[in-house]
Amino acid sequence: MLRSTVYFNPLTMKFIGIIPARYASARFPGKPLADIKGKSMIRRVVEQASKSEVLAEVIVATDDDRIFRHVQSFGKVVMTAKHHQSGTERCLEAAEIWNKTREEKIFDHDVIINIQGDEPFISPAQIQLLAGIFDNPECNIATLIKKIQESEELFNPNVVKVVTGKDHKALYFSRSPIPFVRNKPEKQWPGSTNFYQHIGMYGYKMSTLKKITALPPSPIEAAESLEQLRWLHAHFRIFTAVTSEQSISVDTPEDLEKIPDHLI
Repeated sequence: MLRSTVYFNPLTMKFIGIIPARYASARFPGKPLADIKGKSMIRRVVEQASKSEVLAEVIVATDDDRIFRHVQSFGKVVMTAKHHQSGTERCLEAAEIWNKTREEKIFDHDVIINIQGDEPFISPAQIQLLAGIFDNPECNIATLIKKIQESEELFNPNVVKVVTGKDHKALYFSRSPIPFVRNKPEKQWPGSTNFYQHIGMYGYKMSTLKKITALPPSPIEAAESLEQLRWLHAHFRIFTAVTSEQSISVDTPEDLEKIPDHLI
């Protein structure tokens, strides 16, 4: 099976899914433990991610005893520090803890897939798509993008937009609509060119993850509040692939009421 082949051959790149899960949240404290029809949100994320055969391991990285004990009852979990400013930093600490406590190490050429802990119905196919970008030996960081169809998404600052080059590498990410469409009113922008939103799941080779977490903040990152701009500012290349699937994230308690019944 793919999982066994990837897992036992140290010369083969393996993919490790890490799910950062904080308890503290300004809009939804305790979000990972929220109940969704009899299962916690974090359990649903773990179960969905585990359906992807490309992942050798699925590990939750938390900073809270309640989440730690809960995940212990059904999956793999490591306790990380509370001071991390991003899921990327938490992923690195989780990987380093894993390497200290397990015989099966994560090597520098292996890939960490950073899976969002608030997407209880994440598609295993999207994880496969993201992993597939690393078929290109030049790829050290990868993410997914999706074509924007609605004006509401295009002009919503909470929907991160991205432009890419013809080689599918990201040129820039922004909360503003990009590219700017000159000589047309904004209501005509949708359909006048292709706009893409960023899907916030990353893959990074372990060696690259160590480098990007050591970078100092950048001015464009501070302006947009987007950590990936720090990497672009330091000339790291971010490879992308286009997905047609839209995952559902849960940011507030009200979002739980919006989950379609057919997904549960």
